[in-house]
Amino acid sequence: MVNGNKRLVIGISGASGVIYGIRLLEILRELQIESHLVMSKAAALTIGLETERKVSDVNKLAHTVHKVEDIGASIASGSFKTDGMLIIPCSIKTMSEINTGVTSSLLSRAADVTLKEKRKLLLMVRETPLHLGHLRTMTSLSEMGAIIAPPVPALYCKPQSIDEMIDQTIGRALDMFDIEISTLKRWKDKA
Repeated sequence: MVNGNKRLVIGISGASGVIYGIRLLEILRELQIESHLVMSKAAALTIGLETERKVSDVNKLAHTVHKVEDIGASIASGSFKTDGMLIIPCSIKTMSEINTGVTSSLLSRAADVTLKEKRKLLLMVRETPLHLGHLRTMTSLSEMGAIIAPPVPALYCKPQSIDEMIDQTIGRALDMFDIEISTLKRWKDKA
């Protein structure tokens, strides 16, 4: 990692909403921020179901791509310095693995490492409605230091398209990492 530059780990799980993770990678590429991508097998299927893109096209957006089964990858170690991790979208399964520390893939292992190293971990949990077990898991993760940020559209900015809604949501997620994007519309006091 070059001093002054940011390095983020990006996880994409199989939850609906993979376009959020894809758009995040596009924005990081535009900003020339180093991204390390790990994607679940279910995410690869969801990309085919929800978008017109190929997994290989999504992989090309990342600086480095790690195979989900490669638990010996750099991002599985706390000695690999990063500015944190975003899992966008985050499935309930992935969230639950992170919460228990019983990690079955590089995706949940990298998140576990992020928490243990006291780095920022943002989970864009994609599920509704939520039952009590989901809510307790989110509370537990929040108590451990994770940021729980479901993709809730901000309508005060009067988005004119789904793309604007996605960019607004990604912009707010990147705010947690002190990364500014030009498309983010901020609340303006009318007084």
